[in-house]
Amino acid sequence: MATALVPPASTPPETQLPQNVEAEAAMLGAMMIDNRLADDLIDKLEPEHFFEPLHGRIFAAIRTARGNDMLASPVTLRPMFESDPAMKELGGPAYLAQLTGSGAGLIGARQFASQIYDLAMLRTLVTVGRGLVERAMDTSEEVNPRGQIELAEEELFKVAGDNASETAVKTFAQATTAAVKMAQRALNSGGNLSGITTGLDSVNAKIGGMHHSDLMILAGRPGMGKTSLATNIAFNAAQRYMRDRADGIPHSESVGAKVAFFSLEMSADQLATRILSEQARISSEALRMGKISRAEFNQLAAAAADLENLPLFIDDTAGLTIAALHTRMRRLQRRHNNEIGLVVIDYLQLLTGSAKSSSDGRVQEISEISRGLKTLAKDMNVPVMALSQLSRAVEQREDKRPQLSDLRESGSIEQDADIVMFVYREDYYVAAKEPKRPTEGDSAKIFEDHAQWATDMERVFGLAELIVAKQRHGATGKVVLKFEPTITRFSDYVGY
Repeated sequence: MATALVPPASTPPETQLPQNVEAEAAMLGAMMIDNRLADDLIDKLEPEHFFEPLHGRIFAAIRTARGNDMLASPVTLRPMFESDPAMKELGGPAYLAQLTGSGAGLIGARQFASQIYDLAMLRTLVTVGRGLVERAMDTSEEVNPRGQIELAEEELFKVAGDNASETAVKTFAQATTAAVKMAQRALNSGGNLSGITTGLDSVNAKIGGMHHSDLMILAGRPGMGKTSLATNIAFNAAQRYMRDRADGIPHSESVGAKVAFFSLEMSADQLATRILSEQARISSEALRMGKISRAEFNQLAAAAADLENLPLFIDDTAGLTIAALHTRMRRLQRRHNNEIGLVVIDYLQLLTGSAKSSSDGRVQEISEISRGLKTLAKDMNVPVMALSQLSRAVEQREDKRPQLSDLRESGSIEQDADIVMFVYREDYYVAAKEPKRPTEGDSAKIFEDHAQWATDMERVFGLAELIVAKQRHGATGKVVLKFEPTITRFSDYVGY
């Protein structure tokens, strides 16, 4: 029936790829005989999974016909192949009738579909392998072995994830079971927490914790403390995970998480200094400059010992591409038995997109990055918190509180995010407006102005607002937090 399509044994080695053209022909014949079978199989394969291009085109034609609720048979498909060159070589559209000549494919059609898919994967692996060898042998360009490894891993992941749609489809029973488990988790945690804890009760109460597959954007102008807040949240989640495991709570029920922190701006030791400073309650500036007492050093050493096994993993590689970020995250998940439960990126604008998106402009590149981060959250089924800069438009307004329109360079950030939060500290702006300090002999007006400023400063000092500007799971609004600038620590504000 389809033997004319099998490559002869004399074909060059490069065409001897894994294939079963007879299985392709038999399955296509079965699909045209029984369109119910076609409806079941058209979502399991793509035209490019067929080794014989003509078979891929026939499959595409069957899928188009069924998509338009038309009968897919040799008669109805015939007009689509009247001028097809490959079909003419096989005797014309009559080849479609030949495919249905034997009903043998009806019995094993589903097995044929699985085999066609598996063979297509093997051919893709061959292609990836050849590309890897060719790039490794080519020394004409700048040698970048690490870049080649990351590219190969990305290509292999695409092969492995090509059948994601098979596992992505869930029955309603499966979906409701997951929803009930989430509700049970929130109940067991004492309420208000159905995701990973932020360590801040007021924030948990507002957003319900950090949910799996969510992309969260934490944005603010420089100096607002967004990195400090992200570091605090990452530490709190990792510490809770460590405490839950010590209490015998299994990984699946813990509201803590192992955390991957991609720091594109600060080095790993700078982040560690911040965390140690917060835990030992010693000024991070004093730590860096060595202006600490022996007693404070002992506090620091004790804090370091306590945090020795903290499941917080820091990658401070600068200039990561979104593809390299995916690769490193997958590698980290494999290394830690898929137990990484939170990803933090500081910050989004320091990531780079593909060469194509870069050439299309920065807005297009940021769009690719935000989509890539949302894809990472869904693929890994973990919350991803990405920090973001805001435009200078904030500084031009009387009210400096950020708005969604202030997100820098792309509206796609707002579109792709499940939650958008802004950090705002009024004391930062009030401090910048300090009038002339009065001295003896100055006018009463100068004394009054400074006294009024001091009153305003006292009212707002040490307070921060976390503005939830977008939330798919609940209401927007704000949460007031306490901020200790010397140790860069955010905490719940009691009494608000």
